[in-house]
Parts: sequence; structure tokens; C-alpha cells
Amino acid sequence: MSWIYLILAGLFEIGWPLGLKLSQTMSSKFIGVSMAVVCMAVSGTFLWLAQRTIPIGTAYAVWTGIGAVGTLLIGILFFGDSASIGRLLSALLIVVGIVGLKLAH
Repeated sequence: MSWIYLILAGLFEIGWPLGLKLSQTMSSKFIGVSMAVVCMAVSGTFLWLAQRTIPIGTAYAVWTGIGAVGTLLIGILFFGDSASIGRLLSALLIVVGIVGLKLAH
């Protein structure tokens, strides 16, 4: 169950930078900022639950990795961010590192 909590935490970690970005593009900044705050709280709660059994270093790396790579993909798919080979390879290295932490456990 802890790994499910951790994956959910990582997915909600994507939500807060997305909410902040939306607050810059929407007429009502309140909605985007509110989304960011809620996602921060939910993400932190799920991370807290996951850390009951997953080592803190592994949990933190997975959490931030999902957030970083997920946010990168959202930026590429929906906001026109660069999808250069260097950026994509760097994201792949993050994923490889996360898998390595899991396998080395």
C-alpha cells in the first residue's frame, strides 16, 4: 500500500506547479493557486503515509522524480516547452535513478 501512496504523492506533486502555471494564464488566479495549495497538502500527506515503510531517501527521490518528470512532460505536451533530446535524456536519467533506488533496496 505504501508504494500506491507514494505514486499518488508523486502525481499530486505534479499538480502544484501546474496550478501555479494555470494561475498565470487564467483570468481568476484564485483557482490555480487553490489547486496548487490543495495538491501540496495532498501530496505531502501521501508522502507521509508512504514513509511509514519506505525508506525516507527512496521515498523522497521517487516523489520528487515523479513530480519533476511529470511536470516536464506536462510542460512539453500542454505549454509548448522544449522537447529537446538533452531534456528527454535527462528525464530518462531521473527515471533510471529512481528505478535503481527501488532495485537496490
